[in-house]
Parts: sequence; structure tokens; C-alpha cells
Amino acid sequence: MAEKILVTGGAGYIGSHCVLELLQAGYVPVVIDNFHNAIRGTGNLRPLPCRGAARGCSSPSASLPSISPGADVLPESLRRVQQLAQQHLLFQEMDITDAAALQELFSKHHFSAVMHFAGLKAVGESVQKPLEYYRVNLTGTIQLLETMKAHGVKNIVFSSSATVYGDPKYLPLDESHPVGGCTNPYGKSKYFIEEMIRDLCKAEKDWNAVLLRYFNPIGAHESGMIGEDPQGIPNNLMPYVAQVAVGRREFLSVFGNDYKTEDGTGVRDYIHVVDLAKGHIAALRKLKENCGCKIYNLGTGTGYSVLQMVQAMEKASGRKIKYQVVSRREGDVASCYANPTLAERELGWKAACGLDKMCKSSSPLPGTLCHQLLPSWPTPHCHSLPVAGEDLWRWQLQNPTGF
Repeated sequence: MAEKILVTGGAGYIGSHCVLELLQAGYVPVVIDNFHNAIRGTGNLRPLPCRGAARGCSSPSASLPSISPGADVLPESLRRVQQLAQQHLLFQEMDITDAAALQELFSKHHFSAVMHFAGLKAVGESVQKPLEYYRVNLTGTIQLLETMKAHGVKNIVFSSSATVYGDPKYLPLDESHPVGGCTNPYGKSKYFIEEMIRDLCKAEKDWNAVLLRYFNPIGAHESGMIGEDPQGIPNNLMPYVAQVAVGRREFLSVFGNDYKTEDGTGVRDYIHVVDLAKGHIAALRKLKENCGCKIYNLGTGTGYSVLQMVQAMEKASGRKIKYQVVSRREGDVASCYANPTLAERELGWKAACGLDKMCKSSSPLPGTLCHQLLPSWPTPHCHSLPVAGEDLWRWQLQNPTGF
């Protein structure tokens, strides 16, 4: 029988891509989300085929039941995931800080593992609202872990962050780099959660955890149906760049050009979100080894500056992307990129899509689609995107105002 995986925060950018990978890998994801960074769907889905008893269906005409009679309309991201996978999803609107709701959920389902994405995630906002970040991220995770323990669910994949490294003492960053010198409350909350889980695994040997330290996810699913749709002003670089390129925003704010980097702007390791999602499937497999607590970087190993990313999108789109240099953003570091060799060695995972494929996409966006979506833009530029940029651009063209 297929394993049931709880996915917290599964309607968000990374979570939704992971839910799709879970479905395609034969798992049964149960998703909870509080719509903090997600859009409610229309609820208008075409009938989906039943995929057998493992999906909770007894006949081809049966439909998968909701978690509860009052289950909410799917978030738009998950509505589209259902369409892509042609499988039904179990979803409930829920906040992980609601202890009673978590208890009820775990009493109704037997989970083999939890993928924990839920939490607040903006570096800049965390500096302005530290208590909110600590309340949601720390309290929510403690309640989740307590509920897991009460119901005998002792396998977790945690969505951590490279921000736990703070200002790098050396590059590229490997997993033995010192942690805890975080430069913002968001990073500190991730570090504290890592420590909680590590302590739990030390104290109780039947717990298994994989802590994944993400670098900078970009891109979208190759279909263009799901991608990053930030609510309000984007906190991440590439959604902002893409929105400027399609005219949704007037210009990009570049936070500082006086860092000790090649062009003075911040350098980051950009990883395709689908590569990241596949890393979570590899992490689930690792849990099966009774691994204790393991930590892995998920990145490409190569850093690119803000202006390099802007120039790449300009070349791809054929449009000038306006930007203004403003003061540094509190909590940012100059450069941050990964040494991902441990994940390759122990998880059998490696990022497949790198920005080194600039202007040589392995799966170019069809010219007819370019003209359909934005006929005034020259077709050849659609073929010059790297894989991650190409998928981001396809998402932005097909969804110029988001979901």
C-alpha cells in the first residue's frame, strides 16, 4: 500500500512542486496549508481518473474523499497539481500553530513521514517582525513534533535554509561550516528548529530526520502551470525580475552594489525548484535507512550575482529590465553558494539544471506559444533561456498576474 506523507505548507511554491513529485513517485500526500502565501482555487476541476485502491478508490467512478466533510476548496496551486498528476489530493486548510487541529488530523491518518515546509520565510520581513517569525516557525514546529511523537510518527524531512550558515567564513559552504551566526530572525528560526530536531534524534534513537539546507530556488514546472506567485511585493529576486520583464512592475530594486563581489551585487546559488523537489524524494528514501539525523545542502555549487541574473533575463526576453540600486537590505550577506557533494554521495541526488546552460536550453519554449502569449515579443529570444530561466519565463508568460 502506498505510503501516506503529511506535507505542511504544501500549497506554497516549493511545497506544491514537492507534492507533484510525491504523487508521481507513488506516494499519497496529505496537504495542509493556511493560505498565508497561496491563492484559493476556483473549485472547477474536470473529473480525474481513479488510480486504484492505493489512492483510496474502490472503483473507476469513485472519488477520493476529503479529509473532512468541511474540507476547503483546493488552493489554486494544488488544483493545478491535480490536473498535472491526474490524481486526487487530500487537502485541509489548517495552521500548524493550531494544536487541536493537528491532533485531529493525526488521529484520522496513519502517516509514514512528514515533510515540513510551513512557516514564514522572508529575510527582510523577519528583521521587522522577529516575534511573529519566532512564534509561527518555532511554536508551530514544536507542536508538530509533539503531535508526531504522540502518534508514533518519527520520520521528518525539514525545509531548512542556507541562512543558518550566517555570513560565510569560507566558500563554497559545506555541511561542516559553522552554523548559528545567523544574520536575521528567519535564519535564526531555521537554526533553532534544526537544533530542536537534532536534540530530539539524540534523545530518542527511533527518530529519523533529514534537514535540507536550501540555497535559492528559482524556476517553475516545465508545463508553466505551477510556479512562484508571491503575494504582494516579491521577496525573492527572480520573481521580481520576471514581473518587471512583463511590465507588472516598473523596476527592480537592487539591494546594494558595494559588496566585495565581482560587480558589487550579492551572489547566490540558484537551484531549479524541480531539482529541489526531487531532493525531497531522495530524502524520504534516506529515512528508510534509519539514518538518525542527517543534514544536506541542496544547491548547484555555482554562484551568480544579481546583475548577472538581470542580464540573463534581458538576453532571454529581448527587453531592458530597469533597476535601481538602493541601500543594502538588513540581514543579507555578500555571497552564498553550496558545496553539494554530500547530497550527491549519500542521497544519490544532483541538481540537473544549472545556469551554465545559458542560451542553450535543452527544451526550448515553442515559438508558437511565445507568439500566442505575447505576440509582440521576438520568438528567437524564447529559445535562448537556460532551463531554470526558461521555465520561470514560461510560467510568467502563461500567468502574467500569477495564479
